[in-house]
Amino acid sequence: MNRIDASAPATIDELEAELSRPTDALVRAMGELEGDILILGVGGKMGPTLARMARRASAAAQVQRRIIGVSRFSENGLAERLNGWDIETIRCDLLDRAALAQLPSAENLVFMAGMKFGASENPALTWAMNCLLPAQVAERFAESRIVAFSSGNVYGMTSTAGQGSIETDPPAPIGEYAATVLGRERMFEFCSRRWQTPTVLLRLNYAVELRYGVLVDLANRILAEAPIDVSMSMANVIWQAEANALALQSLRVAECPPRVLNIAGSDFFRIRDVSERLGRLLDKAPRFVGTEADEAFLSNAEVSYEMFESPSVSLDQMIRWTADWVARGGADLGKPTHFESRDGNY
Repeated sequence: MNRIDASAPATIDELEAELSRPTDALVRAMGELEGDILILGVGGKMGPTLARMARRASAAAQVQRRIIGVSRFSENGLAERLNGWDIETIRCDLLDRAALAQLPSAENLVFMAGMKFGASENPALTWAMNCLLPAQVAERFAESRIVAFSSGNVYGMTSTAGQGSIETDPPAPIGEYAATVLGRERMFEFCSRRWQTPTVLLRLNYAVELRYGVLVDLANRILAEAPIDVSMSMANVIWQAEANALALQSLRVAECPPRVLNIAGSDFFRIRDVSERLGRLLDKAPRFVGTEADEAFLSNAEVSYEMFESPSVSLDQMIRWTADWVARGGADLGKPTHFESRDGNY
């Protein structure tokens, strides 16, 4: 079939190479950062490409360091793929305190473990993963520099006519999942203050790639002729590679008490408008339900842009690449984002 965008990655290998391509700013940052990098929860959606990016950026900066990824590795072949990228792997159930205690120490720790999907069905495990585990990790790695992934969901919704939520806005979590994510932040904050651990809390909202994300959800619904709920009227997304680069650069600005940084896309867009654009590319008209609300989960990441770098992958490019990938039947992680949820149930 004819390609919608011939510049888009055509295979998983090409996609993962693109998602792990370090920016020049990250290469400079990795050249200045001291020590090894330990990544907890490396087996998630972002972990493998973040780990590979850290390795590629360190190599480009001519810095020798260990990059160590920790996970249960339930996905067949993932550990071996990471090993092929010169990333060490350790299988570990992080909730096992004895196993956690045996992990190697590292000057830099990236915390990516957590639970979102299925949180409503298993709230006890959600609280354990999102609150108990961070407290145990922060205690075990009190001597490290920590970057912990959080979520823009801790803010609640903001006016679609405004600037989006900024780091100084008070938290207003909606639903039990968002409450546990705020709990994660509070555990890292408590431990940072107690042991003077330099920490950054990254409020991410939303990272996308071609196998997962808001744009993939919309494209899949259009092709399936399934209705798109526009009650969550707006969103903003960031290309996963750029989120990875910003997360790794933030290791150099960790502080006590923790620094909070938003990681998000620069363009707020209407779900209806992007769906219609995807529909034209896919040659299929989207169907809509619901009434557009005047509040949505929107995050303003200008502080991180000024501190590090602004996104260079445009919303239009993400849309065209997504349409090309989905139209060709590209791989899908099969994990809908449920971005349209307004009650915080995932």
